Amino acid sequence: MTFRLRPLLPLLPTLLAAIAALLVLRHLWDYYTAAPWTRDGHVRADIIQVAPDVSGLVTRVLARDNQHVQQGEVLFEIDRDRYALALQQALAAVATQRAALAQARREAARNRNLDGLVAAEVAEQGRARVEQGEAALALAEAAVRLARLDLERTSVRSPVAGYLNDRLPRLGDYVSTGRPVLSMVDAGSFHVEGYFEETKLHRIRIGSPVDVHIMGEPRHLRGHVQSIAAGIEDRDRSAGSNLLPNVNPTFNWVRLAQRVPVRIVLEDVPADVRLVSGRTATVAVREARRVDDAGRRTGPRS
Repeated sequence: MTFRLRPLLPLLPTLLAAIAALLVLRHLWDYYTAAPWTRDGHVRADIIQVAPDVSGLVTRVLARDNQHVQQGEVLFEIDRDRYALALQQALAAVATQRAALAQARREAARNRNLDGLVAAEVAEQGRARVEQGEAALALAEAAVRLARLDLERTSVRSPVAGYLNDRLPRLGDYVSTGRPVLSMVDAGSFHVEGYFEETKLHRIRIGSPVDVHIMGEPRHLRGHVQSIAAGIEDRDRSAGSNLLPNVNPTFNWVRLAQRVPVRIVLEDVPADVRLVSGRTATVAVREARRVDDAGRRTGPRS
């Protein structure tokens, strides 16, 4: 038996090399076609557009381009003179309405004391003037609160802690109510979006650990899958003018796998790693493995 196998011994290294090559090719095929990783990833964050609640000229700019600011920090101020005058007018209107209400109440009290000597219609008119005065006073007091609010809103504050962009308003600019004048990046909203081919989604689970490598950074970051998008745009279908589906009549025989966004939450980002919305990242999902009754790992969960 040994004599018969002896001619095959020179072929053994070649056979082992072929088996090793097949295993490597299988691993590479799985890695590049089915393994849940992608180079099409990007750092994302919530972008907030800051718009003033009142209109006017910018009189002070307290922030700088690309500055990190805290929530509630004043970014710039709008001319307060017009709104201070409006508050004074509202306070004067309140004083006027209070005086008118006091006079109406005195007249109504006098009519009650002269019961039987004053016509019922006159007494009813007195009570109506008191109710009208109370309503007018409430309206004037609401106008005071609104004027105070407008005066406070002349100081435009940061809605969140984050980073400003490089296009702040300048001294003397006129800003309008509700019109965004700058944008900022919410510092607490940084995450990574990886665009995975649909053929790899069956190997991705909510909560799966993820390795993230941001281009230009020497170290890898850790995270986990937070969510997977439930829908993407269908480029072969659009809504027609009569709200009926407009389907592309041509069909490509070479079908490319669609890419689905997967949101990834980063964990324990080092202080020396600068997260910038839009940076490129490579994302690799570490697949969980099932454990059988004997305690052996059986392979990736699909």
